[in-house]
Amino acid sequence: MEPYSNSNHVTIIGGGPAGLMAAEVLSQAGVQVDLYDAMPSVGRKFLLAGRGGLNLTHSEPLEPFLSRYGDRRPQIEPLLQAFGPEDLRAWAANLGIETFVGSSGRIFPTQMKASPLLRAWLARLQANGVAFHLRHRWQGWHDGSLRFTNPEGELHISADAVVLALGGGSWAKLGSDGAWVPWLAARGIDIAPLKPANCGFDVAWSDHFKERFAGTPLKTVILSFNDSQGRTFERQGEFVITNTGVEGSLIYAVSALVRDELDAKRGLILSKPGLRQAQSSSYCNTDSTAVIHLDLSPDRTEAWLADRLAQPRGSRSLSSHIQSQTGLKGVKTGLLREFVSKEDFDNPAKLAAAIKSLPIPLIAPRPLDEAISSAGGVTFESLDENLMLHALPGVFCAGEMLDWEAPTGGYLLTACFASGYVAGHGVLRYLA
Repeated sequence: MEPYSNSNHVTIIGGGPAGLMAAEVLSQAGVQVDLYDAMPSVGRKFLLAGRGGLNLTHSEPLEPFLSRYGDRRPQIEPLLQAFGPEDLRAWAANLGIETFVGSSGRIFPTQMKASPLLRAWLARLQANGVAFHLRHRWQGWHDGSLRFTNPEGELHISADAVVLALGGGSWAKLGSDGAWVPWLAARGIDIAPLKPANCGFDVAWSDHFKERFAGTPLKTVILSFNDSQGRTFERQGEFVITNTGVEGSLIYAVSALVRDELDAKRGLILSKPGLRQAQSSSYCNTDSTAVIHLDLSPDRTEAWLADRLAQPRGSRSLSSHIQSQTGLKGVKTGLLREFVSKEDFDNPAKLAAAIKSLPIPLIAPRPLDEAISSAGGVTFESLDENLMLHALPGVFCAGEMLDWEAPTGGYLLTACFASGYVAGHGVLRYLA
């Protein structure tokens, strides 16, 4: 391989973990790096992720770790082989940020914050000569040059190579607005539609239920879901009842399956001429919902519950009877009243069956901008193994703008770091 010249100039667009990691790889190799970001500061979504304790990565063995990337495992695995969870911990330690493994297996900085890590990282990048250009919004290309607008006007930039790390489509106010999609599509790049990932879902709650339970956590339940493709999900955890539906860790974990099921059902509806016009803008009919099932009492059998509920209740209300006999109360009892008919509520056997498998119809995912992350983006078929676009030699893509998704738990950040690392090394190979 021919040595690259330190006079090479690389432009990176996007100041999230993927863009910053590409800048680190390149600047450490002596390449001149200019990083542009539309926001007044870099790493805004990264800082938001650390607000409740920065979950950098996960400690589980590599095999289950890789399985978290679903259908995109074949594409993500080479990235993690180049820069995996242990590499990420070692990198943080080299910045002076020690990490620890939490009780859930998730890995956090000891300070539980993103800001100390980001400050140390930016200081090292600046020491390596990386130049930051903030409030510079990329507007595509003009006569072969990169076109930017900033508060002073417009400028055109040329570079020996470009790394695009523009994020997905969630949290537009932090910079990930998906505005790049038409500019790449116009260049013939294949882009899968951006969709919400790790998102909440709408549920048609009654006004009474919303008024009483919106904002209430639903703890210690088992959520199960079976889609029309034969894929299954079952996990114990918790989530939150919202004014519009449901959200939280357990919902995020199943969100990809539920979203895809809703998309499939909606596509089926739109393919039926008799239903297309009536249903074209709504998920609300029965055929277009995705039904999850909740076990509200994981530690009890259905037979035990039926026996307890069949006991005489005397003068007590039915809610008091359910609580005294089964321990269920509050939002769990409210959910039963929301979805169990009066006739079944008065039948101990049927009520016990509902407690063990309560159907909750989900209508639609919450809007993309509310999601923690997004699915879709530049397809891997558009890229080579170095994450360079086949159609645009010298232009690389990294981070959430690629067509992949992962659950929360450190998997999102790990793959973003890894993709920036691989793209950075890909640029070095290209320059050589």
